[in-house]
Amino acid sequence: MPGRPARLARGAAGIALVVAASEVLGRAGVVHRDFLPPASVILTRAGALALDPFFLEDVRATLTAWALGLLLATLVAVPLGLVLGTVPPVARAVTTIVEFLRPIPSVALIPLVAMLLGTGLEMRLTVIVYASVWPILFNTVYGLREVDPLAKQTLRAFGFGRFAVLMMVSLPATAPFVATGIRIAAAVALILAVTAEMFGGFGAGIGIFIAQASNYPGGVDDTLAATFWAGILGLAINALLWRGERRVFHWAYR
Repeated sequence: MPGRPARLARGAAGIALVVAASEVLGRAGVVHRDFLPPASVILTRAGALALDPFFLEDVRATLTAWALGLLLATLVAVPLGLVLGTVPPVARAVTTIVEFLRPIPSVALIPLVAMLLGTGLEMRLTVIVYASVWPILFNTVYGLREVDPLAKQTLRAFGFGRFAVLMMVSLPATAPFVATGIRIAAAVALILAVTAEMFGGFGAGIGIFIAQASNYPGGVDDTLAATFWAGILGLAINALLWRGERRVFHWAYR
């Protein structure tokens, strides 16, 4: 299996190839500048946005909605997953509802939620939580199914009850799965945060910045530069959570 430096090198090479292709196509006029400016123009504008206090406020607003939504989703999904994974009658009772709701695209709910709650933070949190619950919920349930039954039987043989077995065996063994679910949900939450903001039309947020920039002539530079920063945020969040996951649950990755 290739080491981390090799993987990073291949990733950097792929990014460099995309940037070079964008630069060549833009400079040669193969793609009209109004659709795809040269990469150097986009990166220059992205650098300027990094020093723009108004854009930094947009980033702060997006990260606030992202963090609150992810936290609420975790607080909902983990207890619900523990119940579904340890109480079979409850799991059988709600499985049909869960399987009905899960395939509904979160983006499709944004107009409906906006009509009910307006286009403020409440709407954004609602769609973020809805979209982010599923990875955490199902990873929690899956993790409970992977717990070593011998460990649970051993505790029961010593007289420990269901709750003690859950806290001493099932929950620690499931924690790495929950962490993975949260990391996956973090990316989903960021996507929904930006997308929901694009429907807002006012206030602060990367999505609002993108929506407004796309509506004025020559705004493609700002649109792509802001999109670039949204992607950078996604990469940074995933990398931080991955490192934290490996450090806290190092025993699960041996």
